[in-house]
Amino acid sequence: MFLPTCPLFPPLNKITCVEDLRRVARRRVPRMFYDYADSGSWTESTYRANEADLQQLKFRQRVAVDISHRSSRSQMLGQDVALPVALAPTGLTGMQHADGEILAAQAAERFGVPFTLSTMSICSIEDVAAHTTQPFWFQLYVMRDRDFIERLIDRARAVHCSALMVTLDLQVMGQRHKDIKNGLSTPPSPTLGNLLNLATKPRWCLEMLRTQRRTFGNIVGHARGVSNMSSLAAWTAEQFDPTLNWSDLAWIKERFGGKIIVKGILDADDARLAVEHGADALIVSNHGGRQLDGAPSSISALPAIVEAVGDQIEVWMDGGIRSGQDILRAIALGARGTLIGRAFLYGLGAYGGPGVTRCLELMAKELDITLGFCGRTDIRDVDSSILTNAPGANPSPRTYA
Repeated sequence: MFLPTCPLFPPLNKITCVEDLRRVARRRVPRMFYDYADSGSWTESTYRANEADLQQLKFRQRVAVDISHRSSRSQMLGQDVALPVALAPTGLTGMQHADGEILAAQAAERFGVPFTLSTMSICSIEDVAAHTTQPFWFQLYVMRDRDFIERLIDRARAVHCSALMVTLDLQVMGQRHKDIKNGLSTPPSPTLGNLLNLATKPRWCLEMLRTQRRTFGNIVGHARGVSNMSSLAAWTAEQFDPTLNWSDLAWIKERFGGKIIVKGILDADDARLAVEHGADALIVSNHGGRQLDGAPSSISALPAIVEAVGDQIEVWMDGGIRSGQDILRAIALGARGTLIGRAFLYGLGAYGGPGVTRCLELMAKELDITLGFCGRTDIRDVDSSILTNAPGANPSPRTYA
């Protein structure tokens, strides 16, 4: 018998872009968690600029070039990757879809790109390690409770995380109006508004009932005095550390004993300091426009940072990337890699693990086709000459091991 497809929830093979995934995720994910992922701080001007400034960069189309064999393969921190993309650390991923961190990590592993687990994840480090076969990266927020942080680093090392990503731009919390108005909490508070909204999300509710992972798995039961959601809320409110400074990177690096990535760089002087303090990679990032509203977009900050540090350190970028074309724009301006956060969260919220895979498939295809239209056959040979309006001079040619 013929069953018509619901236009609100099309099958995955009818999803043709990340925007399609976003629209489905908005219908399937409870409002407070969708808004948590898809919003910025204050007026959201930096959040919007991340996407808008990428779109201002125009490609230089070339023709009659042999583009029959193209490659988007690259390396990030010496790791071979299917395309120069990693899944960014995103808090509350397991509230976009039940067991979200596990599903996203598995999708990334199958596709051949790195996955980064957030400190503020729902699934714990140990949970993700138990459900994957390859090392992943772990993102660290430095809290006032340094004993907890040292044990958290030890846990990441114990499950063989291949890199530690230290986020530097959350010493204080940016004001996110939607989170305040929604009364963001996990699990959702049983208010009338939340209950009415959850009633419209039966798929999400059913999946959440099937899992026991509904709170911050890396923190509850591990931080002193945090045994439930009530104590967690009080602990978190006072734990982000305004004293964090570059000297802290030394003990973090020594404790972990592996590669260190620093995230949250928007200034060339800070990029130089990252090099001086032994970081192996840095991420040009404004936290997705969720911290300092009015800060520059990531793509606008990228060229000066690449020029400042050259080949001394791998420079990556996140913020506003919604397509394979955006990945190519970042690579053209000197990034060695990119990270996606909201884009894969849309896929996860819309369709679970297969949605993350679909997001990566779409980006890979868009990147490959655009590479060909620009007359290039290897992502590693791309520079700013593929753009008609690139700011500044072409970056120095990059070399890959």
